[in-house]
Amino acid sequence: MMDYLFSTVLVIHILAAIGVIGLVLVQHGKGADMGAAFGSGASGSLFGATGSANFLSRTTAVLATVFFVTSLSLAYIASNKPKTTGSVMQDAVRSQAVPEPVAAGADKAGSPVNAGSKAKDIPQ
Repeated sequence: MMDYLFSTVLVIHILAAIGVIGLVLVQHGKGADMGAAFGSGASGSLFGATGSANFLSRTTAVLATVFFVTSLSLAYIASNKPKTTGSVMQDAVRSQAVPEPVAAGADKAGSPVNAGSKAKDIPQ
C-alpha cells in the first residue's frame, strides 16, 4: 500500500516539475513587456496583451505549489518506511570463513611431505 502511494506521489511530483520547467521557459521576461506595449504582436495572441502573462504566472504558481506539497509528502513517506538493520551488502553476501588447508604428512617443519622419497638431505 505504501509503495503504491509513494509511486503515485512520485509520478505527480515529476509531472509537476516538468510542467514548472516548461511554463518558466515559455514565459517572457520583464523586458518583453516593453516590446508588447509598442505592438510587437503580443496583443493579438490568444489571451490578449496581459492575459497570457496572468494565465502563465498563475499556472506556474499552482504547479510550484503542487511540487512543494509533493516534495514534503515524499519526504514524509520516505521517513516512515521501516528501517532495516545492518548494511545492504551484509544481506546480499553471506560468506563464511574458509578454514586454512593443512598439508597431509607435514607434521614437522622442514621435513618432506613424502617420507619415502629418494631425496635426501645432503650436508653442505
